[in-house]
Amino acid sequence: MTTTATVEARMANPAALLPGVGEAIGGLISATRSAGLPEPLLALVHLRVSLINGCASCLHGGTQSARAAGETDERLATVGAWREAPWYSEQERVALELAEQVTRLADAADAVPDALWDAVVREFDEPARAALLLWIAVVNLFNRCNAPIRQVAGTGW
Repeated sequence: MTTTATVEARMANPAALLPGVGEAIGGLISATRSAGLPEPLLALVHLRVSLINGCASCLHGGTQSARAAGETDERLATVGAWREAPWYSEQERVALELAEQVTRLADAADAVPDALWDAVVREFDEPARAALLLWIAVVNLFNRCNAPIRQVAGTGW
C-alpha cells in the first residue's frame, strides 16, 4: 500500500531569506571544494551526514550530486552501512568516520578520539583536513536549516 502525503515547507529556507547568506554559504562551499578533495568523497560525506540528521532534502540533492560525481548504486545504497560494505577506500572510511563523529559531537566524551584523528592525519594533509571539516560543518548547516522547516526534497532553496 502506497500513501502519498502532501509535504509542505514550514517557511522559506533561512539561507534564502536573509541578504548575503546564500552567497556567503556558496563562498564557503567554493573555498572548501578548491582544496581538491575528490567529489565522490565529498558526496559520500554529504550523504552520510544527511542520513544521520534525517534531512530528506539534502539526501535527495546529495544523491543527485553523488551520481553526477560518478557514484555507483552499490556505494549509494550502502553508505549508511559503510563499515560492512567492501567498496570504500581507506581514505573514504576515515572521512566517513570523521563525518559521523563530528555530526554526533555530544554522543562521546571525546568528540574525535586520538586514533581517528591520527588516521585523518595519515590520509589527509592539513589543507584537506580543513576542507573536510568545513565540508562536514556545511552539510550539517544545511541539514539543520532544512530539517526543521521541512524543506521539501527536490525543491532546492
